[in-house]
Amino acid sequence: MDGFDGFDGERAQVWAPSPLAPETPNDGRAEPPCGPAFEIISPPAPTCPLVFASSHSGRIYPPALMAASRLDARSIRRSEDVLVDQLFAAAPRHGAPLILARYARAYVDLNREAYELDPRLFHDALPAWVRTQTPRAAAGLGSVARVVGEGQEIYHRRLTFAEAQARIESIHRPYHAALDGLLTAAEERFGFAILIDAHSMPSAALGSPSGPLTAEVVLGDRHGSACAGLVIDRAEALLRTAGLRTARNAPYAGGWTTEHHGRPAAGRHALQIEVVRSLYVDERTLKPSAGFGRLEQRLAEVIAGLCDADWSALAR
Repeated sequence: MDGFDGFDGERAQVWAPSPLAPETPNDGRAEPPCGPAFEIISPPAPTCPLVFASSHSGRIYPPALMAASRLDARSIRRSEDVLVDQLFAAAPRHGAPLILARYARAYVDLNREAYELDPRLFHDALPAWVRTQTPRAAAGLGSVARVVGEGQEIYHRRLTFAEAQARIESIHRPYHAALDGLLTAAEERFGFAILIDAHSMPSAALGSPSGPLTAEVVLGDRHGSACAGLVIDRAEALLRTAGLRTARNAPYAGGWTTEHHGRPAAGRHALQIEVVRSLYVDERTLKPSAGFGRLEQRLAEVIAGLCDADWSALAR
């Protein structure tokens, strides 16, 4: 199956359209249409209780998605966390595993509850157990999203529930099972685990796409419920030492991943880190900017600081 890179330096895999056909649901063991759902980059030996994740930087846009989409190859990428996987690539060098989604967020959003769906996207009735009344589903931003970017409709047709189910069972569930496995391994080795869930956000999310940024990195701990205060305090201190302006829990307090995996009372801590895209890419073309290398270096320093820190105070 031939694809194309789409944009220099980004390795987007936007596949040529194929005839419309519903995807076949499966039991979660079948491989999704374009290969494995995720990639894990492991250190030679884990030396710290941290696990890094990037769930929105996937660049595979399968044929079924592109055939059903009304958007062009650039527009459909407006919700992609462009190159976040590369910005956090230093983690394995410092003893922490890094799990990366391979499929685009527009195809299946791993930072949503598995069956959180907007019924307006489907032409058949959804099962009663599907969560259709959440704010995210109501906004068209469920695990299979109806819209992308600034409310742009993704599809020129409505989907079947079977199509969504196939994506969820072959990509969403395996990804979170693997992430849970990494966190469990850290808990068994160190007595606790710390998830750093890495994302990027448009500068417009901070109120002004062209004016000075009030913050460059937003830390989300679900207002203190997803991790111990030590985790967000230490991350913020390292980011500021690296010369980055920070904010907490606004406009993003952490998504479903942070909420689901963050259970500090049980020794599992989760912190979301959102980096402003204008620091490292041209937000119009999505190409890396002159600031990419500098930000990558700064984040590598932060990652090293997190991995080398003494976290023993978190031991139960």
